[in-house]
Amino acid sequence: MQATDRFNINSQLENLQAKYVGTGHADLNRFEWAVNIQRDSYASYVGHYPMLAFFALAEKESATILCR
Repeated sequence: MQATDRFNINSQLENLQAKYVGTGHADLNRFEWAVNIQRDSYASYVGHYPMLAFFALAEKESATILCR
């Protein structure tokens, strides 16, 4: 791997990290990273109703209760 390839990969990673909050950055600690993962997961569950319905069935709860 040449130096230009490494620079290109690092610049692409920095671009992704600036564009998407969940990809993190070098100064991100473990707690902040875990909070990002949890927030993104919950947003995905609410946005995909079949997955939310599955969780509601498994928990024997209403889907509206799980959205709170």
